[in-house]
Amino acid sequence: MSPPVPSKILTDDVSLLMVLIDSNPHFWSSIKPHFSFSKFLSHVLAFLNSILLLNQLNQVVVIATGINSCGYVFDSSSGSVSQRAESLLPKLEEFAENDESLSERDDDSGNGVGSSLLSGSLSMALCYIQRVFRSGPLHPQPRIICLHGSPDGPGQYVAIMNSIFSAQRSMVPIDSCVIGIQHSAFLQQTVFATDLHSRNFLQLPKPVGVDFRASCFCHKNTIDMGFICSVCLSIFCKHQKKCSTCGMLPNVCRSIFGQAQTRDPSASQQRK
Repeated sequence: MSPPVPSKILTDDVSLLMVLIDSNPHFWSSIKPHFSFSKFLSHVLAFLNSILLLNQLNQVVVIATGINSCGYVFDSSSGSVSQRAESLLPKLEEFAENDESLSERDDDSGNGVGSSLLSGSLSMALCYIQRVFRSGPLHPQPRIICLHGSPDGPGQYVAIMNSIFSAQRSMVPIDSCVIGIQHSAFLQQTVFATDLHSRNFLQLPKPVGVDFRASCFCHKNTIDMGFICSVCLSIFCKHQKKCSTCGMLPNVCRSIFGQAQTRDPSASQQRK
């Protein structure tokens, strides 16, 4: 008896596109005279529909990134085959209202004024991709695109870097389209319109330098030189007698550039 004919295999040009839309109202109100949110969405909808039309097996998932929360607002696989991206508009409007209500309840946001929860939306995208990976051996090629404009939130440094490392380990590329003139230390402008298979035939631009400077755990500021706890590796801009992260009393607080300073000056005198 001949073996059954296998189902159609998902080829390299079948994509799972995770789109993270920055819905921070503070950012969009600041650039409204030059580029409105409604105009931005019209371009996004055209892009998403074109992705769905390129291949009937392509899948698009949209995650809204607010200042207090993140949420799924569109999934092309959870509806009819003819579902278009325009259906995300009511859900995006509902998400914006709920996110704004959270701001009214808690004005002291821990993310800093003007920053959005990029770390949260990246985590949600990676969780969705992991579910797709575990669904079976045949799955589309996933990638993440961040449509971002808000300034970086120093308090999210560790969470964002952990998400980036997790995506790199899973071989999931993170593309970005940075809106406005604000520079992002986490995201680098890339070619995001084409799928991964098509990029093998394109002459891609050379990557520019990335700012890998760390942020201190005490003030959340980007620093060139600081001190690292020898126990939990927390970074501080000034020498600490006691680590505020792990609560331990490390013998040595090491500088980022490798210089070591003892916690207790009398200890070094005793060694002499």
